[in-house]
Amino acid sequence: MFKKTSAILLAVCVLVISGFPCGRSVKGQSSSSGGVIETDIVSVSVEQKYESVRPGSRSALAVRFELKKDWHFYASPETSPGGINLKVKAAAKNHIIFSEPIFPPSHIFFDTFSNEKIEVFSDKFTVFMPFSVSGVDLEAGKSISVAVKIGIDGAVCSGAACQFPDYPGLETTVKVDADATMSAAKFALPDLTEEAPKSETVPASQWADYSVWFALGLAFLAGLSLNIMPCVWPVLPIIVMRLVEQAKQDRGKSIVMGLAFCLGILLFFVCLAGANIILQLFYGTVLQWGDQLRNPTFVTVLAMVLIVLALFMFDVFSFVLPGSISGKSSSSYAGTIGMGFLAAVLSTPCSFGILAAAFAWAQGQPLIRATVAIMVIGVGMALPYLILVSIPGLLDSLPKPGKWMDIFKKTVGFILLGIAVWMITVLSQERRIGLLYYSVILSFCVWMWGGWVSFDSKTSKKIIVRTIAVLLAVIAGFRLLSAPTALINKEAKPKPGIFRLLFPPTALINWKGYDADLIEESLTDNKPVLIKFTAEWCLSCKVVEKLVFERKDIAELIKEKGVLAIKADTTTRDLPATLALKSLYNEPGVPVSILFLPSQEEPVRWRGKDFGDELKSLLEKLP
Repeated sequence: MFKKTSAILLAVCVLVISGFPCGRSVKGQSSSSGGVIETDIVSVSVEQKYESVRPGSRSALAVRFELKKDWHFYASPETSPGGINLKVKAAAKNHIIFSEPIFPPSHIFFDTFSNEKIEVFSDKFTVFMPFSVSGVDLEAGKSISVAVKIGIDGAVCSGAACQFPDYPGLETTVKVDADATMSAAKFALPDLTEEAPKSETVPASQWADYSVWFALGLAFLAGLSLNIMPCVWPVLPIIVMRLVEQAKQDRGKSIVMGLAFCLGILLFFVCLAGANIILQLFYGTVLQWGDQLRNPTFVTVLAMVLIVLALFMFDVFSFVLPGSISGKSSSSYAGTIGMGFLAAVLSTPCSFGILAAAFAWAQGQPLIRATVAIMVIGVGMALPYLILVSIPGLLDSLPKPGKWMDIFKKTVGFILLGIAVWMITVLSQERRIGLLYYSVILSFCVWMWGGWVSFDSKTSKKIIVRTIAVLLAVIAGFRLLSAPTALINKEAKPKPGIFRLLFPPTALINWKGYDADLIEESLTDNKPVLIKFTAEWCLSCKVVEKLVFERKDIAELIKEKGVLAIKADTTTRDLPATLALKSLYNEPGVPVSILFLPSQEEPVRWRGKDFGDELKSLLEKLP
């Protein structure tokens, strides 16, 4: 029952946070013929210990792996980034009951990218699946066949790249025979009487060494920083104007409205914490910061929400009836809670490094501590509004309403439209064109809803007009938004957003596209490598570009010192750099820049915005 409830909660929260499905980023070419799987990196086969088994007996399956040279599976969930270690499960509908799988001893591999020792399986190895036969009573000479399906999950990695191959149906059939002799075993299970030596383990994340109080303080500061994120600016004036209006009419209600806004913020982080718990418990993975903007459905919905909010700022329609403005309806409270939730959603994609660090630390902790840390981020974001409504004098100090407020409101409307267009540019061409047409139709439908009827219109007229508006919006949505749902492929790169149109880059650095083989080759040759992880939807990444990588002195040093400059585009989740960001570099989001120096084993990482002087100093020391 709990797992069913958890799945429902996951569907609600993760759809809001990061879209659905939470799929894999890279798929290897694979083929299957029942008991054998072949991919370009790994082959998997299954073998039974006995040709047939008797009712009530014990036996086992041997799942044999053979990996391409220099590739490995992560062996331990403690040392694998994001819980992407090898998992093998077997299931049968009737009579076959499987015990815990028996994995072989792992060995230590030094990961040059994370500079950590990790436990891995490589080359050829076998995972044994013991089982017993129960609940079947056969007469002499009788037999039955039981189908068994084996599920395999886990990343296959080399020193510079990872893949998540699809493992299509690995299956076998266990023959249960009343007369089975079970005398010729094809293999023997490993001896488990002696405790295997424990492999050396290291923290899965470089953030895991933070003290609890330091990390919680960092989480609180991260929450405070969300209130200055550019993405959230368009929403804040709406709630501030609402608080000012309520303060003029009813001081008590203005306090309740402020608390409702804070509740909406905390509700978003409750969803984050709940999704994190479910993903780790049942799916062996974690949330990656910014994944929501790599999902085209989420981007589409959010862009349409911003357009509707812009129309509200232009007075095309109203959220609430006059009665709720005067305090006679409780619907305004629900709207304020929703506004707080939306503010939290909008703030997270363009968060700075401090937020990414706090969230990364939380995901590397026990679930209770991680949940507390995530909620502390929400408390940090909500605190300024709690202070604002708790101290009446602060509301009195806010500017008095006037014509300036209407001008400001409509100015914010244009800002909302600009952000919506910026988000649309992230989508593929097919989706982008359809969405632009649909935005016009949706705006027309919203105008129908709010402009064709008034508060005094007959109920029948309201129902007819608004039903037509809703039907038109729904039908147009199916027609215009039915472009291929796949994420943008590598060849169809997003067009430059509004930031690049207004502030075009000077292209001083000869950036190479993300190429794991090229990076590995340069590191093997002891050449310096600079990797810039970025995304088209990331405003902070654009700031880093302007403050650091468009500096002429830095560009000249990169060229003079022979530094391999890599632009790792993580705009969509199907890009190789997106997978590498999480699985190889253990980073929860962008922007992040990594410099590999020949004289240092551990790379230098920057998650902030203005690190140009430090980068310049390191480059000057290179030969």
